[in-house]
Amino acid sequence: MSIMSYTGGTVVAMAGDECVCIASDLRIGEQMTTIATDQKKVHKVTDKVYVGLAGFQSDARTVLEKIMFRKNLYELRENRRIKPQVLSEMISNLAYQHRFGSYFTEPLVAGLDDSNKPYICCMDTIGCVSAPRDFVAVGTGQEYLLGVCENFWRENMKPDELFEATAQSILSCLERDAASGWGAVVYTITKDKVNVSTIKARMD
Repeated sequence: MSIMSYTGGTVVAMAGDECVCIASDLRIGEQMTTIATDQKKVHKVTDKVYVGLAGFQSDARTVLEKIMFRKNLYELRENRRIKPQVLSEMISNLAYQHRFGSYFTEPLVAGLDDSNKPYICCMDTIGCVSAPRDFVAVGTGQEYLLGVCENFWRENMKPDELFEATAQSILSCLERDAASGWGAVVYTITKDKVNVSTIKARMD
């Protein structure tokens, strides 16, 4: 089994009309053995910017600490909130610096910029960024998610529609990926607030 799928887990993000959704499952395991069912894979960076980390969760924790350290330095120096585009470049640089001994985690960034334009991107273990306009997914359930997301996603979806599309996509993935599951959490980021919803899923 690949080290990237050793602890399991899936993260997905979708872009809408002045809103984004980012969702992940709650399982952490040791190969096919479930260790815990409350593992947080999506983390708040600023009020409107979140980062998801799939892959080997020990490395994901290390990368998160380095991201927050660099983000705090940036905001102190620039005296402004970090934009999602800047954060993605920062994480990409961090990953590429360790390309000869990379962290086994795939970061995903989702958020709104200063004009409330949605931005989503994902990258591989050495920081190659993919930033489409519709949806991105990382983790063990990625192959199950992309086709479903393509079916659910439409342009200019409002927050409620976007939440429904993201929730149905992640639930469909959890039905098929044995390394992810035990519920999901969905963050809906709008210009006014962030809604956090926990969804029940199969518990086996």
